[in-house]
Amino acid sequence: MLLSVIFVRESKKRESKMSINRNLLNIIIILCVCLNLGCNEGAQESEKKETYSHTIEVSSLFPSSSSCVLSPRATKTKSSLHVTHRHGTCSPLNHNGKATRPDHVEILKLDQSRVNSIHSKLSKKLTTNHVSQSQSTDLPAKDGSTLGSGNYIVTVGVGTPKHDLSLIFDTGSDLTWTQCEPCVRTCYDQKEPIFNPSKSTSYYNVSCSSAACGSLSSATGNGGSCSASNCIYGIQYGDQSFSVGFLAKEKFTLTNSDVFDGVYFGCGENNQGLFTGVAGLLGLGRDKLSFPSQTATAYNKIFSYCLPSSASYTGHLTFGTAGISRSVKFTPISTITDGSSFYGLDIVGITVGGQKLAIPSTVFSTPGALIDSGTVITRLPPKAYAALRSEFKAKMSKYPTTSGVSILDTCFDLSGFKTVTIPKVAFSFSGGAVVELGSKGLFYAFKMSQVCLAFAGNSDDSNAAIFGNVQQQTLEVVYDGAGGRVGFAPNGCS
Repeated sequence: MLLSVIFVRESKKRESKMSINRNLLNIIIILCVCLNLGCNEGAQESEKKETYSHTIEVSSLFPSSSSCVLSPRATKTKSSLHVTHRHGTCSPLNHNGKATRPDHVEILKLDQSRVNSIHSKLSKKLTTNHVSQSQSTDLPAKDGSTLGSGNYIVTVGVGTPKHDLSLIFDTGSDLTWTQCEPCVRTCYDQKEPIFNPSKSTSYYNVSCSSAACGSLSSATGNGGSCSASNCIYGIQYGDQSFSVGFLAKEKFTLTNSDVFDGVYFGCGENNQGLFTGVAGLLGLGRDKLSFPSQTATAYNKIFSYCLPSSASYTGHLTFGTAGISRSVKFTPISTITDGSSFYGLDIVGITVGGQKLAIPSTVFSTPGALIDSGTVITRLPPKAYAALRSEFKAKMSKYPTTSGVSILDTCFDLSGFKTVTIPKVAFSFSGGAVVELGSKGLFYAFKMSQVCLAFAGNSDDSNAAIFGNVQQQTLEVVYDGAGGRVGFAPNGCS
């Protein structure tokens, strides 16, 4: 009997221990499962973070070397020119091979003048004025576009024999022009010798009775006039810069295989303003006197470019379809009131760090939008900018903020960081095109302790949004004038 009792007690003890062991095993299994889930969730969060953000070296936001890195795209592609930053290492305007230091505050001031000018042009019909060769500062500033800071330049051959000239390329302008000898009243300083038409065998003036002379009012805002039966053009910019001279025809050489006879251009004998260093301007707008329109037989009004990520690199300006990426996403060119020369866009949404901003569609559709190679900082309607700024700051909360500069009000002090993780920003356009901006297309960097969000709000809800050139950096931007569309693809300079 005693043995039976002992056996029962021992059995119960063993069962109790087994039960405890089973419970412990279950707890361990549950812990492992939870830990595994936690790891998976952590991995998913890390993956999500990488998907919706960029991590870059802070130093990469600044020009990195004294050497020039050439774009392989411009070197290898037919009908392609190197694009250089006006103040960069690669610029042909350098003094003794040294890049000039840009005055960023002045650049932003000029940028705002350009934007004001574009908005003014879009808000009302222009008055047609007629100019004479002797006119200069009396050309009405309100009837011209502001050149802005003219950040990007290309080198084009003009005349026979060809004379290489550095020209600002500008999608917001139509008439191509250069300074010409003799300077009747004044010429500003330029790096290359001023073009002398008397030394070119392919130059000739255009008659003031020609159709081209009659087209000047749409291309420049000023109608042509006569001087000894020769057509006189005049273009005045909002910053009091101007060019006045003969409308002429001349041979233009892009590459050895891309040579065009009889291109209409302005041969400016009276020029003044903020063009210092460059010889003139290459007009890439949509008017019939623009360079793409005049070379439509060869290129069908198609050109593309990539703006370099740094002043130490070159990009490209390519005419025609050569080298265009198969991954380009297109959006239709929209119509802008009183802005037939501009390339209009329909912005339908913006995402920041994977988060679509709550912006009513009418915020963009009412004022419209355009893309412009000459505007530096992208301008957004006030409500859209407020939403973008708020979300961007929230996702950059780990980095200290600092004071703004000029038109830029959202700036960070990154001096204590080697790398920075920034939210990705993407624009959605009509037609289904979603364009993710490059990591260098989000900031305008003054110094390590003052790196600013490169967007600004318009002063009024009725002002058009402008997709500027900082945001276009490293993208391949394709203008298909004949097809009525603009396209975007990543990694456009390589």
